[in-house]
Amino acid sequence: MNENLAVLIPELSLVGAAVTGLLAGSWLPRRRQWLIAVLAAAACTTGLVATAVTMATDREQTVFSHTFAVDTATDAGRLIVLGALLLVIGMSVEAVHGHRRETEYWVLLLLTGAGTLVLIGASDLLTLFAAYLLASIPAYALAAFAKDAQGTEAALKYYLMGALLGTTMLAGTALLYAAGHATLYRDLRTALPAAPYGLVAVGLVAVLAGLLFKAGAVPAHFWVPDVTEGAPTPVAAYLTTLPKIGALIAGYRLLHQALSDSGVNWPLLLAVLAAVTMTLGNLAAFFQTSVTRLLAYSAVSQVGYLLMALAVATRTELAQKSLLFYLAAYAATNLGAFAVVTELPQARRLEDYRGLARRHPGLAAVLLICLLGLVGTPPTGVFLGKLEIFSATIDGGYTWLAALAVANTVASLFYYLRWLAPLFDTTAPAPAPTPLGNWTAITAYGAATVSLALGIAGGAVLPFATGRLLP
Repeated sequence: MNENLAVLIPELSLVGAAVTGLLAGSWLPRRRQWLIAVLAAAACTTGLVATAVTMATDREQTVFSHTFAVDTATDAGRLIVLGALLLVIGMSVEAVHGHRRETEYWVLLLLTGAGTLVLIGASDLLTLFAAYLLASIPAYALAAFAKDAQGTEAALKYYLMGALLGTTMLAGTALLYAAGHATLYRDLRTALPAAPYGLVAVGLVAVLAGLLFKAGAVPAHFWVPDVTEGAPTPVAAYLTTLPKIGALIAGYRLLHQALSDSGVNWPLLLAVLAAVTMTLGNLAAFFQTSVTRLLAYSAVSQVGYLLMALAVATRTELAQKSLLFYLAAYAATNLGAFAVVTELPQARRLEDYRGLARRHPGLAAVLLICLLGLVGTPPTGVFLGKLEIFSATIDGGYTWLAALAVANTVASLFYYLRWLAPLFDTTAPAPAPTPLGNWTAITAYGAATVSLALGIAGGAVLPFATGRLLP
C-alpha cells in the first residue's frame, strides 16, 4: 500500500495551518490576529511549491489504496485552487481585520479549501463524499460570518440545499456500491457494465446531484444568488469560484474513470444540463441591478460552459485540457471582478459605478478586463478557454451544444455592458465610492494581470493541462 504523505503536502499544509491557526488564535490578542492570515498565505504558498516540485519530477501515483490520485488533473487543480485561495485571502485582509472572529474566518477558509483539494484527487466514492463534507460544512459557517439577517438567511438556504443534496449524494454512493460491489473508481469501471442499468443510472444521477450543487449548476443553483448577495463579498467570491473547481474536476474524474463503459447515456444528460445552465444563467442576469446578483447568475452561466467538457469527457482528448485551462482563467477573472466589488463596499448597484473611470481609473480598468473577460473577449484567458472548450465539444460530437454556447456568449455581452457603460458616463456622476484598502486593490490588479497573461501566454500553459488520469 502506498502511504506516501509527501505527495499530500498541499492538502496537509492547509489542514495543518488550520489547526495551528485555531490554537494560536486562541492566545493571540486581537491586534495580532492578522498573523493567522500570514499563516494561511504561507500554507497556500507551501502547497504551490510542493505542487510545482511534483509536476517537475513527474511523479504520478495513487496513494492510500488508490483512493487518491496525484496526476495531471490533480496538480493543475491544486495550482488553480491554491492560487485562487491566495487571491481570496488578499481581498479578505481589510474586510476582516480587527474582527473579533478573525481567526475563525481564516481557519474556516483553510478547511474548506482543503476539502476542495481532496475533491480534486478523490478516486473513491467514500473519499469523494468525505471531501464534499469537508468542503461544505466550513463554507456554511463562512456564508453566515456577518451574523446579520441577510447573511443568516443565505446561510440557512445554503445549508438546507447542501444537506439535502449531500444526503442524495450519499444515497447515490450506496446505489453505485450495490451495483458494482466497490467504491474505488478502478473497480467500478470493470464492474458497472455488467450491473443493472437502472441501478447505475439512478446512482450516478444522485452522486452528480451533490457535485452539481457544489458547482452551482441547474437544477441545484437556487442558493447561488441569495448566498452571493447575503454573504460577505470575499466569501461570495470564494463560493462562486473555488467549489466549482473541485466539483467539476471531481465530476470529470468520476465520469471518465468509473463510468466510461457503464452503458448509461450520461454524455447526453450532461449536454442538456450544460445547455439549460448556461441559458438560464444568462437570462436571469439580463435585468439584474445588484452587482453581486449579476455576478451570481454570471457564475451559473459559466458552469454551463464548463459542463460541456464533462459531456465529452470520454469522447475527445481535448476535454481535459480545455476544462482545466478554462477553470484557471475563470477563477482569475471572476475573482478580479469580485475584488473590485470588495474594494468598493458602498457600491452595491450598477448605478453606483457611474463615473468610476474618472475617479478610480485603475479599478475601472480591472473591471473592464474582467467583465469583458467573462464574456470571452480576447486577449483574456477565458477567450482561449472558451475556444478550447468549444473545440472539444465539436470534436466530441455535440456541435449543437457548441452553437448554443456561442449564442449564449454573444447574449451575455448585453448584461456585462449594462455594468460597464456607467463606468465611462460622466454626464450625471453618482457619489464616488470610497475604496476599502490597498490589499484588496492589489488583489484586483493581480487577478486581472493573471487573466490577461493566461490569454496571451496560453499556448505555453496548455501543455501542463495535458496528461492521463490515473486509474
